[in-house]
This record gives sequence, C-alpha cells and structure tokens, in this order.
Amino acid sequence: MRRSVARNLAVWAVSAAVMSVGAAAPPSSGPAPERVEKAPVAVGYGGAVASVDADASAAGVEVLRNGGNAVDAAVATAAALGVTEPYSSGIGGGGYFVYYDAKSRTVRTIDGRETAPLTADSGLFLENGKPIPFADAVTSGLGVGTPGTPATWQTALDAWGSRRLGSLLKPAERLARDGFTVDATFRSQTESNQARFKDFPDTAELFLPGGDLPVVGSTFKNPDLARTYAELGRKGVGALYHGKLARDIVDTVNAPPVDPAAGRDARPGELSLKDLAAYETKRQAPTKTSYRGLDVYSIAPSSSGGTTVGEALNILEKTDLSKASDVQYLHRYIEASRIAFADRGRWVGDPAFEDVPTKELLSQKYADSRECLIRDDAVLTSPLAPGDPRSPAACSTGGTAAPTTYEGENTTHLTAADKWGNVVAYTLTIEQTGGSGITVPDRGFLLNNELTDFSFTPASPDAHDPNLPGPGKRPRSSISPTIVLDQHQKPVVALGSPGGATIVTTVLQTLTGFLDRGLPLVDAIAAPRASQRNQTTTELEPGLWNSPLRTQLESIGHGFRQNPEIGAATGVQRLPNGKWLAAAETVRRGGGSAMVVKPAP
Repeated sequence: MRRSVARNLAVWAVSAAVMSVGAAAPPSSGPAPERVEKAPVAVGYGGAVASVDADASAAGVEVLRNGGNAVDAAVATAAALGVTEPYSSGIGGGGYFVYYDAKSRTVRTIDGRETAPLTADSGLFLENGKPIPFADAVTSGLGVGTPGTPATWQTALDAWGSRRLGSLLKPAERLARDGFTVDATFRSQTESNQARFKDFPDTAELFLPGGDLPVVGSTFKNPDLARTYAELGRKGVGALYHGKLARDIVDTVNAPPVDPAAGRDARPGELSLKDLAAYETKRQAPTKTSYRGLDVYSIAPSSSGGTTVGEALNILEKTDLSKASDVQYLHRYIEASRIAFADRGRWVGDPAFEDVPTKELLSQKYADSRECLIRDDAVLTSPLAPGDPRSPAACSTGGTAAPTTYEGENTTHLTAADKWGNVVAYTLTIEQTGGSGITVPDRGFLLNNELTDFSFTPASPDAHDPNLPGPGKRPRSSISPTIVLDQHQKPVVALGSPGGATIVTTVLQTLTGFLDRGLPLVDAIAAPRASQRNQTTTELEPGLWNSPLRTQLESIGHGFRQNPEIGAATGVQRLPNGKWLAAAETVRRGGGSAMVVKPAP
C-alpha cells in the first residue's frame, strides 16, 4: 500500500496535460513565439536539465548540446528563469548553489544569499520599539537586501564553468527581447500582486501594460531586461555592484518610485553603494549526512536547509520506512520535521554572527537523543522546545519553546547534469511572489524583499533568536538544494524545491519517498505533501486532506490545515550507462519541464 498515496491520485500523475511556457503581455505586443513543450520527465544521454519552465530548461540544454558543462547550463537556465519566472527569481535576488564535481567526486557550495545593509542593526524593522506591520516591510525598500545572484553566477563560472557569462546570458537575452508565451500560472501570480504592482509605475508598465492583466496565450517581452543582460554580458557582473546600474538599484531602494496618486507609503531602504561594492559570495563546505548507506550533501548555514533536512533524516534513520504503513510513515516524517524545526529556530542563523553548532546538529548521537521523543500512539505538542546539540540528553525538552517565524513561500529551483557526470542543484529567489514589487526603472527586474526573512523581534522573549537583523548579515533561509551520492561517491539523485520554510519538508518528503518508499523520482515529486514546521497543525495538500490517511492520523492526535500547493520540486537521477533521468512537477505551478540532450529511444 505504501505507494498508493502518489499513484492513486490521478491529478498528480505524469499523464497531466502537457503545458507550454509562461509569462505575460497583451496580444498586441507581437506574435506568439514558437512554443517549447513541457514534459515532467525525460530520460536520455548527454546531460539533463529540470526547471519549472520549458524555455529555461531549453536554454540549459542548448548550452549542454554545445559542449558546456552542468555549471554553464545552470547559469543559462537561471538567467532564463529571471525572464520567464521574474516573480520568483532574477538578478535582484539571491540563492544557494550546490555542485558535484565528477572528476574529484566532491561536493562544493556557494552561499549567494542577500545581505542586510552595513548600517542595519537588530532594530531594522522596529518603530518606536515595536515591529512595523509585516505588509509594510514586504512592499518597501526596507526589505531589500544586497542582491547575490549575479555574483553567484560569476563565482560558479570562475570556479567550475567552461563558458563566459556573456555567451550564457544570450538565450535569456533572446527570450527577454523576443518574448515568450503567457500561461495561467503567470497570469494568476500577476493577479495576486495587481494591487501593489499598480502603485509602482515601472512595475505596472512592465507587468500590467495598459493597466490590464496579461492574457493567457499572448506574448511577453522585456526589452529593458534584455539590455541589462547584454550589459552584464559585456561588462561582467561587476556592473551590478559598481557604476550606474548599482546607483540605479540604490536610488530605487532608498526612494521607491511610487505613483503619487496611489496613496501608498513605501518605506525607504538603507542600501548604499558601499553595500553593493562590499558584497561577496561564500564558497563553503556542504553539510553531510549519512542515510541508508548514502551520503546526503546540502547547503550549510546561512541556510537552515542542510542542517534541518539532515537532522530529520538522522532521526528517521532508526525507522525502516520501506516497511512502514502509510500512516506510520507519515506520522514519523511529520514528527521528525517538528523536532528538526524546533532545533532550527534556536540554533541556526548566519554563522558570521552566530555560533551555529552545525556539526553537532548533524550528529547521529544528537538525532538519537531527539528521536526517542517520538511515540507511535501520540503526537508531540508544538511549539516544541529545542534540545542542546552540544550536550545531548536523551528525550530532553529542557529548552525554551519558540514558534516558527513566517518565511515567504516563493522561489524557484533548477537541477542540471552533464555528460561528464557533473551535477548542479541550485535554488534562487527574490523571496515571496513578486519580491518587493519594486522594479528598477529601465532595468527590467524586480528587487527582492529578502530581509523580511529576519525575525523582526525575537520569536520568544525568553529565548535567544539567532535570526535578528545585523550589519551585512544574511537572513536565515530554508533553501535546501541537495545531492545524494552512493558509496563510490557517484550521484544517485539531486533535487530541490521552492516554498519558503516548506522547502525543508518538501525535500525531506521527496527524498524519503524516493529512497525509502521506492517511488520513481517523478512520482516522489508528484506525491501529495504534508508540511510540519513546529506548529500546532500540519499543512496538507488536497490529495492528503481528502484521503482516509488524514482521519487515521487525526486518531493519533495530529491536527491539520489545508494548503492548496506546497513546493515545486525538480530533480535529476543518474541511471546506468551514462543516462540521466530528469523529473519535474506534473501539476504544481502548471507543471515543470524536464529535458535531456539526446532522448533515449
């Protein structure tokens, strides 16, 4: 019965209707470009790319076909997503890049997270000693961090790439100039942001031309972004951190260009040219967790993804999930997530400012001291208190409990592999859908609102909060790009997802579905999701909400609330004889796009 959750729900199946690419603009903007078809799974040779968008995946495959490697393909795909997924990614944001080098059989990572201004302190979001309304911070210059995405691309290419940035930006530049086809997802995302987009003239002109929502099937063009990409291609990404483009960003953040008639008071930010000039990515060691004889690698803090997924896997190590019933599996998965999030909230922040016990959080000894809290006939109560990974005590709940703070739920993830066996898992973001809502005039891209991932005030007045703002500090993230290696240090699978704090649970559930429950990768991605983040109730997608499993879990003591959609994962799997399988969503966000260079017959 263990595979029934994914396979008995036709709405999540691979047979979902093939959809075309997404974006926006009225029909009068030009003839529709040639459609690139979507498919959620592809198998073949020469390398693979999986993303949420067909044009973006095609950009990466084009690079692979022309002799580029996985890093080159990842950068080209990410740049294209900045065009076709501008509400989730782009050069106004940041992200985390995880790379497997086939020659050395090692995993390396880049922290390209946005940073707070150098003038920021713990009171960044306080006014008269009280936190400002969250919505005011979301749509403001105050929430904008120094972008890290362009620097991430250049760092990756300098270290492991084989192509110049300018050549890799060409497919995205072409997409922005010539346009691409609007889909229902993009229209819906625009509609959900319409009220704030219309208040910023440059954003309204780009995404609401004529004041109207984009029409499905029409063509969207972004000539400003095409010119910006061309400039970065000529001058390098330093153009974004120095010079006129940097000044444009700073001016926009510190004096958001609001329509005077809008009645909106968009708070100014505190970003300076010094902040942009000082920005640096961090190349650092990945997190590593052993699970079922495999090595699971991910991103270390400032993201909490690697430590939280890793701790939960260690907690689940004692349970044979392959033999568990569906109810037992979901119960254990939910409780392991609850415990890992309790520890995340207390211990994980930017390691440049916080003493993060990464090694101890990932120790099996500590996981065992927390696993014993789980009972088969009862449910833990949230908010659950953290343990102390530096001094593990069996079944201890002696710390001070604190609720999990809010984290924006949008982002995008891509996964790429090449014919040499190199692999990239890369998650990039501008925070929530539409970021700050502020477009840099004449530049064609939205700015992030990533600083709202900081705690505005301590999550609990009685407990240390490692995620308060600070000068140049990186806000905590849940981004979890993950690569799994076998005992020979060769790739088994790589994956990741958007979704704010639900990224952690999406990656954890997909990994256990694939590694433990025996689901094909595309089915593990498609399976209906549950997300527990040390909260009183667990979120369920409709496939589980409407399942008898919910009633059985409620009989143990679980409480639930419904979430219509959690995450949008992609992944690649290494197959024998040089083949790759790429997999993406079948339905979520309109379905993803999996492609290979040479499809297998």
